[in-house]
Amino acid sequence: MEWLETAFNYVVQIAIMLMEFAGVVVLVITGIKSLIRYFKGSDTVRLKLAQGIALSLEFKMGGEVLRTVIVREWRELAILGAIIVLRGLLTFLIHWEIKNEESKTQRDEV
Repeated sequence: MEWLETAFNYVVQIAIMLMEFAGVVVLVITGIKSLIRYFKGSDTVRLKLAQGIALSLEFKMGGEVLRTVIVREWRELAILGAIIVLRGLLTFLIHWEIKNEESKTQRDEV
């Protein structure tokens, strides 16, 4: 039974690393694309950057939720909870910014 728990921990840790890695990759690609759009003079730079950051945060938050599966102490759980709350607030603010930017873009088109 102990080997099953060890295997489970390894699988969860690998999944966490993959989620974290996906978040970093999305953020880097979004940053590069946004920089290119900025130099081309695109009007949607802020919107696309905010959408990419939001997606990246979703991956990172997914990794944190997975991390709660293998937490052993209340102190670790409290730290993870704080991280999840902060990332959730950031995601909320970014989605609010996306909504405002989309409405601004639609007003500018009309």
